[in-house]
Amino acid sequence: MTAIACSELIAEVELVAKNGAPERRARVLRELADLFRSAAGRLQPAQLRVFDDVLLRLIERSDARALASISATLAGLEPAPVETVRRLARHEDDAVAAPVLTRTTSLADDDLVQIICDRGQQHLLAIAGRPSLSEDITSLVLKRAGKDTARSLVKNPGARFSEKAYAALIAIAERDETVAEAAGLRPDLPAALLAELLAKTTNTVRARLLKAAPAPLRERIKSAIDASAAEQAPRQANAPLDYAEALAMVEGLNRIGKLNDSAVNRFAIRRELTNVIAALAVLSGADVKVIEPLMEDARCDGLIIACRAARLNWQTAVSVLNNCRASKPSREQLEMGREMFEMLFLSSAQYTIRFEPPVPASARLAKEVG
Repeated sequence: MTAIACSELIAEVELVAKNGAPERRARVLRELADLFRSAAGRLQPAQLRVFDDVLLRLIERSDARALASISATLAGLEPAPVETVRRLARHEDDAVAAPVLTRTTSLADDDLVQIICDRGQQHLLAIAGRPSLSEDITSLVLKRAGKDTARSLVKNPGARFSEKAYAALIAIAERDETVAEAAGLRPDLPAALLAELLAKTTNTVRARLLKAAPAPLRERIKSAIDASAAEQAPRQANAPLDYAEALAMVEGLNRIGKLNDSAVNRFAIRRELTNVIAALAVLSGADVKVIEPLMEDARCDGLIIACRAARLNWQTAVSVLNNCRASKPSREQLEMGREMFEMLFLSSAQYTIRFEPPVPASARLAKEVG
């Protein structure tokens, strides 16, 4: 548009801002935003300030629907009308704030800090998707992040994490496999924290990481898995030495009819792992060597079959599942596990655990890695 047309539009803005109808105000606001978008790269600082001033006057009296459209138009423009995008970014309606929060790089960290502290998860989610995030902003978002925000943040290659923030992320990854996988694929994750992540996550996640990682990172992940396995091997090798006493005790209870749900539940609550494994073996008719690796498996299927074969009720089975060495089952795993448990015939479970025992994911992974 020509300079004359621009002057006429600005004059109209003055009138509209004071006493124009909402529909007319929205139209002028849209036209002005479109004009700014077309001319942004050619505007001088003084012209930018003029646009900023008149946009501010209009957005103060515009509804959220009109502002959301303007936010989408102005998002990502550089140079940007600074005060206007600040006002939009701080808007309580996330539909207004999100476009500029995600795409406008000229927003200062101080602006983002205020928004992180004052607004909700949708604003945080928009910030988590910005092309670049400083360590301070990443850490602050992570402190308040819900599930979706944490997932977006860890998948953002432009987000910089301090070592402390990465440690917090590892804690989240223990209960969120999506975060665990994304964290494991970040090339900037320190080696020590990668080892900690792989030690705490499930075998399923490890297998996915090995499959998805590019060659250099895959070797790094494989080395960390091998080191973790080597560290745990001595403990696992010594574990069977404890079962003679545990088996004698639970067999004694079984002979007098006291090896039941109550007894197994008591073992599980006290985290008496050898007694839990021995009880499952005796009640299901399987060997201890079949039950023991199921307690190491991140997948719950094999242990659920063992509990069903042992004639336990579901509440006792949950107590047993919570003793898994790999990781505590998630709510989703327990919901799916209950369905499987209730659908499983006792005879099928007993046949499976005695004659065709499940192969733990760790054993399958060892074959794939080898």
